[in-house]
Amino acid sequence: MQSSRSAALALVLGAGVSLGGCATTGGEELPPATFVSAQEEPGAEYIIGPLDELTIHVWRNPELGAENIQVRPDGRITIPLVKDLAAVGKTPSELEEDIRAQLSQYIEEPLVSVIVNEFAGTFSQQIRIVGATEKPASLPYRANMTVLDAMISVGGLSEFAAGNRAKLIRFDKNAGTQREYALRLTDLLKRGDSDANVLLQPGDVIIIPESAF
Repeated sequence: MQSSRSAALALVLGAGVSLGGCATTGGEELPPATFVSAQEEPGAEYIIGPLDELTIHVWRNPELGAENIQVRPDGRITIPLVKDLAAVGKTPSELEEDIRAQLSQYIEEPLVSVIVNEFAGTFSQQIRIVGATEKPASLPYRANMTVLDAMISVGGLSEFAAGNRAKLIRFDKNAGTQREYALRLTDLLKRGDSDANVLLQPGDVIIIPESAF
């Protein structure tokens, strides 16, 4: 178990999360999700990631589309008349426009739609949970996702977790730095304290230490 946690943490570090460069020391807390998310709101438009599964329709030209096509690990897709087109890092709308531009060489004013059937997202859109949890994981971010949602997905805390010493690492795009926030996961999961539940953002990393005893 310890080796799997270490491997998961190494993956986080390899994905570009530098835990030593945080702007704060972890004393700061985020506002409760119960207050800041009274209503469901749509998130930003989805960014296509490697291994996402897409369906592409070309109106009146079904033979030029594709169903359940997976984005390759290199971030590209191939459909009839369109070879090795970059898909990763684009919104579905942007990919539609790129496919339309390629097909316009062969047909007049093609109408293209892109649907994401199954998604993993880019690293910058994933939520990563490492340390003393039942199953460390990278989770696709979804709109209005909270710490509670993420912890349910990974099976909660492990037996020896120090949940109230957990940290959330978040990259501040405006400042170009990382910030560190304190989490109270034991209060949230063991005591049902809804004030300890906070909203997540794409790219957040949750680190859960083990208790010293």
